[in-house]
Amino acid sequence: MTAAPHHPQIVETTATPAAGNALANDAPAPLARLQFTWNSEEDTAHFAARLAALPGLRNAFLTLHGDLGAGKTTLVRHLLRALGVTGRIKSPTYAVVEPHQAGSLDIWHFDFYRFSDPREYEDAGFRDIFATPGLKLAEWPEKAGSLIPPSDIAIYIEARSDELRQVTLAADTAHGQELLQGLNA
Repeated sequence: MTAAPHHPQIVETTATPAAGNALANDAPAPLARLQFTWNSEEDTAHFAARLAALPGLRNAFLTLHGDLGAGKTTLVRHLLRALGVTGRIKSPTYAVVEPHQAGSLDIWHFDFYRFSDPREYEDAGFRDIFATPGLKLAEWPEKAGSLIPPSDIAIYIEARSDELRQVTLAADTAHGQELLQGLNA
């Protein structure tokens, strides 16, 4: 896929990590990885549109990792717009979860930042949501501990400057691997 002349080039590389080379300290090595450099928010929106076009995204679980201000919620907003969500898209920081609808697609955007104990996930009844079809997006998943299911794709966003983002996508399931293959096509 080539970028239009008015879009900065998105740099992509693929790599299969060596055994034990996990992105998170306690996570197993991903099955596959893609890396991107986003030079602007426009690149984030372009990536979100590519992700939204993948049919397998309808029943995926994506986790978003990065420091405060890295761009996790910005990516989610662009993804939800690309999927057809209309109206106001709020951050679920205080509500913990915001449900959305895009046609027949159910989407849940979680933000576990305020969790002080992983058992809060269990107490909130989120296990029931994860048992239903639809797209699940979770910011700060480590705050829910091992109670959440494994993500299909873990998205790691590192802010290098006000605009520049280094992004790594790690497939943690076979479904996630298929999604990465679709992005890399």
